[in-house]
Amino acid sequence: MTALADFGARLLRNRRLMRAPIWLYRVRAGALLGTRVMMLEHIGRTSGARRYVVLEVVDRPSPDTIVVASGFGAKAQWFRNIAVNPQVRVWLGSHPPAAAVARVLDQHSADRVLADYRARHPKAWERFKLVLEETLGEPITDTDTPLPMVELRLQPHR
Repeated sequence: MTALADFGARLLRNRRLMRAPIWLYRVRAGALLGTRVMMLEHIGRTSGARRYVVLEVVDRPSPDTIVVASGFGAKAQWFRNIAVNPQVRVWLGSHPPAAAVARVLDQHSADRVLADYRARHPKAWERFKLVLEETLGEPITDTDTPLPMVELRLQPHR
């Protein structure tokens, strides 16, 4: 393990740092973070309270579909929450939040999404792979990725 991967994993575990971008979305300034980042609003499985997490957009296969990864695997709180209540809201750029339904991708689909991501962003993947392996506690291979992927299907406005 490299010192950079260890440092990156510690940064990702820093709650204050990871929650800092949330206020940008709340004041509708999320566009400052670019198009590869979004905020997910989900409901706490125990508390029933609204919770927020900022995630990288791994894929955008269609205008109404977004794919994100759980960098801490199935133990991430947001991931555990959407398993109980898949009704979420997605905050993209400076747009108002949109209702969406979350669905965990099967293994084959997750492997395909990750392969596509690696092909589109090879330098970012090269730098971030070791960090993700540290947070997950296991290597990320070309198949059977331990990195869970979640599809967020935006719902039509009502």
